[in-house]
Amino acid sequence: MSNPVKSTGTGFSMPALIYPTSALAPTISQATVELHYGKHLQTYVDNFNKYVADTEFEGMSLREIITQAPPGPLLNNAGQVLNHILYFEQFAPASEYNKPRRNLKEFIHFDFGNFDTLKKRMEDAAASLFGSGWVWLAQEESGKLNIVSCANGETPLRHRMTPLYGIDVWEHAYYIDYQNRRAEHVKKLWDIVDWEMVESRLNI
Repeated sequence: MSNPVKSTGTGFSMPALIYPTSALAPTISQATVELHYGKHLQTYVDNFNKYVADTEFEGMSLREIITQAPPGPLLNNAGQVLNHILYFEQFAPASEYNKPRRNLKEFIHFDFGNFDTLKKRMEDAAASLFGSGWVWLAQEESGKLNIVSCANGETPLRHRMTPLYGIDVWEHAYYIDYQNRRAEHVKKLWDIVDWEMVESRLNI
């Protein structure tokens, strides 16, 4: 997995969004992308830079910080930076890779039986997660795929798992478009997942 934010010498900078802010509509509106990516992620990057400055973690990669930092503001913001970059990278406006293929398809069928079962289990996990957080399709060190529910800014990387596909259930991810209908939002996300990108994160 590549480092999703780049050091500028004075801290970490925001990565460029890989599609126009209107590209994911109507599943995710332009207004939501502009708020979620342009405001919330920017805040996490800014806070991360503030908390990492003049610490023993300054100069480390984001991955190293997440696996080594103690619980607290630095870890919270590092986790949210990672989560959000992976989140925005996993979508495409009209991807031809809208279903898992090749190796990822085989892994899903081996560990879940079929793609529909995976979808149902992730939707159920997202609907039942209390408060704010994330639901991830993640890969354990053994290679096995699992569904991991993470509170707030937690990430599977903290538990030596590789995050593959993440559902953000913080309200800022969907409230403009779906109000309190979290389950509807989660179901609609399958329409814009770029499974080629998700597969690129797989450890084979």
